[in-house]
Amino acid sequence: MDYRFCPACGGTLETHRPKAGDPDRPVCSRCGLIVYIDPKVAVGTIIRHHNNRIVLVKRGIEPGYGLWVFPGGYVDRGEAVMDAAVREAREESGLDVRIDSLLNVYSYTGAIPIIIVYVATWIGGELCADDECLDVSLFGEDEVPWKELAFRSTGDALREYFRRNRV
Repeated sequence: MDYRFCPACGGTLETHRPKAGDPDRPVCSRCGLIVYIDPKVAVGTIIRHHNNRIVLVKRGIEPGYGLWVFPGGYVDRGEAVMDAAVREAREESGLDVRIDSLLNVYSYTGAIPIIIVYVATWIGGELCADDECLDVSLFGEDEVPWKELAFRSTGDALREYFRRNRV
C-alpha cells in the first residue's frame, strides 16, 4: 500500500476488500473512506516526417535512461489529452505537430500508466532535444533501434504504426 493515512480525516489506512469481487483497497479505519489509487495517464506521439520516417528521442531521465522512445509524457490534471500530446511533442523534440489520428491505447497488467498514442505530422519547429533527452533523430522502420527501446508500449506502438503505414 502506498498511503498510510486517510486524506479526509487522517485516520490509519488498512487494506480491506470493500465488497465481493473488488480487489483489496486502502480503507480508513476511522471514517471508512475507500481510497482509490488511480492509474496515471500518459501520451505519446509518433511524429511523421518524409518517407515514413519518425522522430525518436533518447531518454536522459529514468526510467529508461539512454533508451529510445517517441516524444511523450504524463497528462496534467485538467489538461486535454490531445493538448498534452502536442505539448510533449514540442517540449521533447522542438517540433510543432498536427495530430492526425489515435493509434491505440496501451495498458499492461501490473503497470501503472495507461499510454494513449497518437500519430502526428511535423508541421513546424526545429528538431532538437530538450533537457530530458540525450538525443533526437529520424528513423525509418529498418533503422529503429528495436533492442534499445525504453518501454514495452514504445515497441508495441511502433510495430502497429509501421504495420498500418507500410508504403
